[in-house]
Amino acid sequence: MARVRDGINGGTLGTWIKLASPESVEIMAHAGFDFVVIDLEHTTLDLGAASTHIAMARALGVDPLVRVPDHGLSVIQRVLDAGAAGVVVPHVDTVEQARAVVRATCFPPRGDRGSGGTSRAGRWGLLPRADYLEYGNEQALCVVQLESEVAIRNAREILALDGIDAAFVGTADLSMSMGVAAGSDEVDRLAMSALAAAAAAGVPIGTASATSDQARAALARGYDYVVVSNDTSILASGGQAIVNALKAPVAERVAP
Repeated sequence: MARVRDGINGGTLGTWIKLASPESVEIMAHAGFDFVVIDLEHTTLDLGAASTHIAMARALGVDPLVRVPDHGLSVIQRVLDAGAAGVVVPHVDTVEQARAVVRATCFPPRGDRGSGGTSRAGRWGLLPRADYLEYGNEQALCVVQLESEVAIRNAREILALDGIDAAFVGTADLSMSMGVAAGSDEVDRLAMSALAAAAAAGVPIGTASATSDQARAALARGYDYVVVSNDTSILASGGQAIVNALKAPVAERVAP
């Protein structure tokens, strides 16, 4: 799946997966998204559901990333062995944290990840061990989320580390950490600083958008990829639009 490493730039589009049903991934694949991010941080999804989502995405040619709940080696190792194309790691604020995350994604001597070649990542033991190890060290993505003022201040050093493959600016948590609105000038200034740091390091950088208009604006500002909406919100907004249209007063629905 080298495409995810080369393709998470140039305006590629992803979406969050928050529901357990594998049909969520199937629908997003048919809709044309380039990748999905299976969200283990802000949902009740477990590793079994994540594994099913990964398999569905792989079968349909969509790159499956997994947002892990924290920096723990155990979950990172397990989702990578489940076949994830990479991990998105929240709240990476310091160089030391970033270095530990990289070590969690890589095999020795570069890192601390254990060998599990009889997993999906090793094609259930059919992939030569050297290829399994090479993919883990050279192809699986390590994406760090920059979600605080501290993270933005440290962005140049974090993104310069060998093994950091992409960055993600989490403006929602960034704004909360600052006690300001998400669209404020302060947040915008820090986001632009992160974009400059990514450009200096030659690392793709992305962000999240709730709507297609916001995504278009983010790409125009220089983000390389955008994670647009999510399966739950797409379902909720679609359902609400139908109900609102059909329950509107007749006078509003019938043109004069």
